[in-house]
Formats: sequence, C-alpha cells, structure tokens
Amino acid sequence: MMNNLFRRKTIDSILADTKAGYTEEGATLNRTLTVRDLTAFGIAAVVGAGIFSTIGNASASGGPAVSLLFVFTAVACGFSAMCYAEFASMIPVSGSAYTYAYASFGEFIAWIIGWDLLMEYAIGNIAVAISWSDYFTGFLSGIGFVIPEYFTMDFLTAWRGHDQVTKLLAEGQTLDTISAGLVDAYNAWLNAPTIGSLRIVADIPALVITLLISYLIYIGIKESRTASNIMVGIKLAIIFLVIAIGFFYVNPENWSPFAPHGVAGVLKGVSAVFFAYIGFDAISTTAEECKDPQRDLPRGMIYSLVICTVLYIIISLTLTGMVNYSELAVGDPMAFVFKKVGLNWISGIVAISAVIATASVFLVFQIGQAHIWMSMSRDGLLPKKFAAIHPKYKTPSFSTIIAGFVVAVPALFMNLTEVTDLTSIGTLFAFVLVCGGTLVLQNSPNVQNAKFRVPYINGQFIVPALFLGTIAVIYFYYPDSWNGFFSMQDPSGAEQGWDVFKHKIPMILFITVATIVTILSFLKKFSLIPVLGLTSCFYLMSELGITNWSRFFIWLLIGLAVYFLFSYRNSKLHQK
Repeated sequence: MMNNLFRRKTIDSILADTKAGYTEEGATLNRTLTVRDLTAFGIAAVVGAGIFSTIGNASASGGPAVSLLFVFTAVACGFSAMCYAEFASMIPVSGSAYTYAYASFGEFIAWIIGWDLLMEYAIGNIAVAISWSDYFTGFLSGIGFVIPEYFTMDFLTAWRGHDQVTKLLAEGQTLDTISAGLVDAYNAWLNAPTIGSLRIVADIPALVITLLISYLIYIGIKESRTASNIMVGIKLAIIFLVIAIGFFYVNPENWSPFAPHGVAGVLKGVSAVFFAYIGFDAISTTAEECKDPQRDLPRGMIYSLVICTVLYIIISLTLTGMVNYSELAVGDPMAFVFKKVGLNWISGIVAISAVIATASVFLVFQIGQAHIWMSMSRDGLLPKKFAAIHPKYKTPSFSTIIAGFVVAVPALFMNLTEVTDLTSIGTLFAFVLVCGGTLVLQNSPNVQNAKFRVPYINGQFIVPALFLGTIAVIYFYYPDSWNGFFSMQDPSGAEQGWDVFKHKIPMILFITVATIVTILSFLKKFSLIPVLGLTSCFYLMSELGITNWSRFFIWLLIGLAVYFLFSYRNSKLHQK
C-alpha cells in the first residue's frame, strides 16, 4: 500500500492527457490569455484588502521598518515564484501545486496539497467576500444609502453581539459606553425580521458578490479577463494618485526610529504582510487557458510579484511618513492618514478602490478554486462531475458552481475572519512543497528541456554556511531569544511547562526541516534558490502560531479521511 500512496504521474502522461482532453467529449478550455492578462491576474490577486487594511496593524507593530518585511516576504515569495515558473514551463496544466506534487512526490502528497489548496481558496474567499461586503456597505453609507444592519452582517456576529450587549446593559452600562461594533450587532439582532422564532440575519452583499463573480467565471475566461483588466487598471490609477498626493505630506521625522520595537516588532506583521501577497500562485491554475503557457506563465508571475512589491514598499513608507507609526493600528489606514492631514475627500476615493480591489481578488481566487476541483476530479480523486467542461463556454462549469456554493453559504451566515491565517499557512505549505518538488526533479530530463529554469547555484557549501552562520548570529547577538527558546517558562512566569512548549512546536518543526535540508544540500548538491524558498516559507509558517497549525492539522485529517474512503480506490492510477 505504501508504494501505491506515492505512485506518481509522469510529466509525459500529464501532458498527453491534457492534449487529448480529459472529458469523454474531448472538450478543452479556451486558450485566450496573454502575458499581459496573466500579469493583471497576478496584480488583481495580490493588491487587495491587505493594502487597505492589514498594512496598518503591521506598521503599528513594526514601524517604518515594516517596509523591509515586505522586501523579505517578497524575496521568499520570489524564490517560490521561480519554482512555480519552472513547473509551469514543464507542466502547463491547470492543477498548479497539486499537479506539480503529483509529478514529484506522488499521489498522497498531491492529495494533501490539493486539499490544502481547496481550503486556501475557499476560506480566503469567504474572508474576501465578508471584507468586500464591509467596504461596499461602508461606501454606500458614505453617500447616504444605508442597508439595514441585519442584511449586512452574519448571523453569528449579530447573535454574539446581542448576547454581549445584553450582559453589559444588565451590569449597568449604557449603549453610549459600548463599542459601536457591538451596538450594531445588537441592533441587527433586535430589528431583524423573523420567521417564527428564527431571526433572519444574513450578509446579503457577500452573497451578491459571490453570485456575480461565480456567474462571470462560469460564462467564460474572456469575460473574466476583461473584468480583471478593468479593475486592475482602476485600482492602480487610484493607488498611484494616493501615493503622489501623500508624497507631499511625508514628514521624514516620522521614519525615526525606523524599527521602534526591533526585529520582534517587525515580525509581528508577518501574517498580515504575507496575507497581502497571497494569490500570485493562482495564476498557474489558468495554464490551459494561456496562448503560450510555457513562455507567459513564468513572466506573468515574476512581473506581478515585482510590481506589487514596489507598490507595497512605497505605500508603507508613505503611510508611516505621513503620521507616526503608533497611530496606524486602524482598520482603514489609508483613509485615516489623509483625514489626519485634512484631505477627507480622498477617503471616498480609497473606499471605491477598496471595493474594486477586493472584488478583483475574489475573481482570481474563485478561478483558482474551480480549477483545483476540476484537476483533482480528472485524476479520479474527486467525483467525475467536477471535471465537466461546459460545451459552449469552455469553462469548468460544475466546479465553478460548487466553488461559488462553498463560499456563498458560509459568507452569508458565518463570521470566519478569525481563521484567515489558515489561508496564509495553506499557501505557505503549497510554496514549501513546490520548492521541494523542484529539488526532487532538479536532474530530470524534463527540467533540462523547460523554457524557464530556476538558475542553478550549487548549495553544497553555501546552505550549511548560512545555517551555521544564522545559529551563530542568534547565539551571540540575540542571547535572550536563544535562552528563551530553551526555557520552559515565559518571561512573566505566568505560563510554564506544556503551555510554553506547545508554542515552540512550529519553530521546532522549522529547525528540524532546516537541519534535514542542510544535510541533504551538502550530500546531494541541492540548488540554492529552491532551498532558500523552502526554508524561508517554512520559517514564515512557524511564525503563524500553534493555533493556526492546530486548525491546519485538523483540516488535513478531514482530507485524509476523504482520501482513504473515496479517492484512494477511485484514483485513475489505482485503476490502471
């Protein structure tokens, strides 16, 4: 059975299946995307809610030095992007990291990463739908059109808010002393229409955007491409306007101190900053809709990553230059800084841009999710229906409908914003496996013939030197961090034993993986860039905390149950 778990699809067989057409009718996807379209898709996915919201809290924690965190994260993503580009050049099909893992690690790991990608895109878009709803309703209220609270809020938030406010009122507080968010939830619950004893509270705007985007994807990639290009053009124009105006209000004194809370403060923003980069990998799911995927996919990934990194760095420096970093712990930092300097009218422009930017992220993520459902079905790991291609629109029709359903229902009734870090850890896990797959196949004949190759730099001595050098720097220059890692008691003394150790588990896993990769690099002369991509992304995973690791592990356990109950026996490789 162990051999069957790691059975691989050869690259030649993957390409042959794609050329022949996977469906019984031989229907294939419509090839229409160019490098410009792919770059726009990448920008559409990356420049989203992160640039309008999460960048504020990251700047408040790290100060102006958060701009360096964008550089570090971009470098980590850049290593992974090069590995994605090499795979896309070798295997220009829609499966993204799932298909790449099938060819390098085998079916079991491919299933894990496919299941992981479904979580990444689904939960990511649930959060995006809820975020879009907040931006949209905020924009409408700004122009005088107010939607009732019970139709702009999920059921759980309203129920919990009503429960909390009721307790606070019983303790003698008044509505004036309670936070506005809780009061809105309380009023939404009280004023909601009822059917019997059931109160009707639902986030209708989140449902509407899900239906609209899903319909757009359903009817064709050309329509999706056009919508993406328009939205990207508008939001880039607005961002350039904001930067140009903000430049004249920058006070260089606000950049000092540059890193007020040191390295630890900067690293607090890892999750938020990385969440702002999620999405460029979704480009690879459109491989079968590209005119020349082996040439254009690598270019589209690299171009979009470079453009977005430059924008993020400039915007982070602009925001921290306009006001003191300590004031940026707000949900709408870009609008906030312009209000501080008396330019209230720009807030309306920022609100419009946030609505457009969030919708474009939603579009690309939904395309990615539908294509992963389709790719896994083609290999027999999911029911056959998911691989259906619409005869007229040339899109994965059933998978698109399911992807919309998976996002629409939770976004309508549930508040899942607290699990958005699952999207980050899922994406990083995909990056780690793609980089690892590049190392596995670095001597494959298919790599030698690829149009894009990760430049080979022998890591035999460089990787061990970096590993030992990093340990030496931490030991001599950051003794508190070194000693704290081996201590079973937190500095305050409030926690000890298991309560302290469990938070060290992600870092222990990282150190273990880094040690193994270092040894293998020396023995097998691994290529340096994939090694740096694997270790940097695994390090970012270790910074996401034990809670997110626990949730991620539970999701994988559910996936393993599905695999052994259905996918293992129905796999096309198993049938062969």
